[in-house]
Amino acid sequence: MIKTSLLKIVDRWFGAGFAQLLPPPSAPFPNAQPEAILLIRPGGIGDAVHLVPAIQTLNQAFPQSAIDILAERRNAGAFALCPGIRRVYLYDRPGQLLQVLRNCYDVVIDTEQWHRLSAVVARLIRAPAKVGYATNERARMFTHAVPYNHIDYEVTSFLRLLEPLDTTETAPPTGGWLEVPAAARQAVQTLVAADDQSPLVVLFPGASIAERRWGGERFRAVAQACLECDLQVAVIGGEGEYQEAEQIAAGLPLINLAGQTSLAETAAVLERAAVVVSGDSGILHIAVGLDRPTVSLFGSGIAAKWAPRGPQHVVLNKGLPCSPCTRFGYTPPCPYGTRCLKEISVDEVTQAIETLIGKRES
Repeated sequence: MIKTSLLKIVDRWFGAGFAQLLPPPSAPFPNAQPEAILLIRPGGIGDAVHLVPAIQTLNQAFPQSAIDILAERRNAGAFALCPGIRRVYLYDRPGQLLQVLRNCYDVVIDTEQWHRLSAVVARLIRAPAKVGYATNERARMFTHAVPYNHIDYEVTSFLRLLEPLDTTETAPPTGGWLEVPAAARQAVQTLVAADDQSPLVVLFPGASIAERRWGGERFRAVAQACLECDLQVAVIGGEGEYQEAEQIAAGLPLINLAGQTSLAETAAVLERAAVVVSGDSGILHIAVGLDRPTVSLFGSGIAAKWAPRGPQHVVLNKGLPCSPCTRFGYTPPCPYGTRCLKEISVDEVTQAIETLIGKRES
């Protein structure tokens, strides 16, 4: 397994060079009914989740086509929530990457926005049509280079990659677009009480970027407020959130599932939620893809691109002059102690939860 940090180093030092040296493809566009399509999606869970509507659009437009995904280990699990995929290969497993390079496709779509290495991979794969974003030197690697707007909603951006294929749907979906596997639903039945009729509030304290973490003490205060209002509370997360989840749950009658569920099982828990509270994270985006109401905490991330849409979502964002600070997929260390998040109060979050619960019960 190749580490993500190593992939970024290779991209920084070699990706741009390869993208400039390789000759651009010149093959004509393929038949209107492709038999095999590959989508390249390195990166995190959030990108993978927002790509699913584009995959579903491809399935509807070309029902006879086989769709493969070239992902990373860290986001591959998200594609278990999307039926209609033939196989998921791992970008960071050399053997599986080599297998993809041996395969033949009619269309390759590189959905990476900035890094060049995936564009180079797309160029090397045997396919007459190659589609990707024209954000830098990577544009030379494609037969169809598509414009990219840094602040467009990510679902919209991915659907735009399908325009060269003349698919009919290019608007973001309404409602949920993810599907929880039946086995995952079965696995969580013993973890979350199905006979408790109280609304379930699910808290996710984690984020892959430290500048997007609100803090365990604040999540604990939210949990206490919810319990006092006779709501069920569950804390979720992976092994990286285990210690923080233990601090949140200590002495409280809530459900602590951190480190106990797979990504698909976590989605099954989210599916039961009346409200999900999270920072800007992949888990937040899964909740949105499952059509669950959310309270999201934004600061460093670009809300225009990543924040949930619609009346069942409350986005808390102080809009400080220094935020959002994320650019080109990179969030710098914060010199202000993540003030953008710390200024979001516990009362604001609990009031947002109460508002969404009230909408649910009205």
